[in-house]
Amino acid sequence: MLNYLWGFMIVIGILYAAFTGNLPAVTNAALDSSKEAVTLCITMMGVMSLWVGLMRIAENCGIIRAAARMLNPLLRFMFPNIPKEHKANEYISTNIIANVFGLGWAATPAGLKAMESMGELNNHSKVASKEMCTFLILNVSSFQLIPVNMIAYRSQYGSTNPASILGPAMIATFFSTLAGIVFAKVMACLPEKQSYISDKKGGRL
Repeated sequence: MLNYLWGFMIVIGILYAAFTGNLPAVTNAALDSSKEAVTLCITMMGVMSLWVGLMRIAENCGIIRAAARMLNPLLRFMFPNIPKEHKANEYISTNIIANVFGLGWAATPAGLKAMESMGELNNHSKVASKEMCTFLILNVSSFQLIPVNMIAYRSQYGSTNPASILGPAMIATFFSTLAGIVFAKVMACLPEKQSYISDKKGGRL
């Protein structure tokens, strides 16, 4: 759907530029944007390589495991139906820690592994479990201590103080995460709707 939306906006922009005589400006903007995109990718590659490398060092030194143990009370509160020693807990912890440090790209593999593990606990049902929905809410709200990506973007586009966003980002993501946790716990307390599957004879299972 987004592909169609962006395609529609691009076509409309080009047509409007053609009818208003601004087509050369569109061509120049496309070339300049392409250059900026490549430069931004190089910048982000360096930033992400640094932080992902630090995460790997922290993992090898046992810092990640120690942080995961500190997160156990939160995991037990948010995901009470996941067995304490299940592998999903480790993946969820790694994902949360990466998100806290603003490493969204590094958090994605752990997030996918966590969803796969919770899917196994959910018997590979096509309906997401409460734990899976809660994990998705935590990822969307995503409290960030250091928004690495945003700092890199601001630096790339000439901000005089790229790190000035630290305070506002921490406050905003703290309250968004708090709202997500409250919403997830309220929804978890609601009774589940009974679903039925029609059999071949027209009965209900």
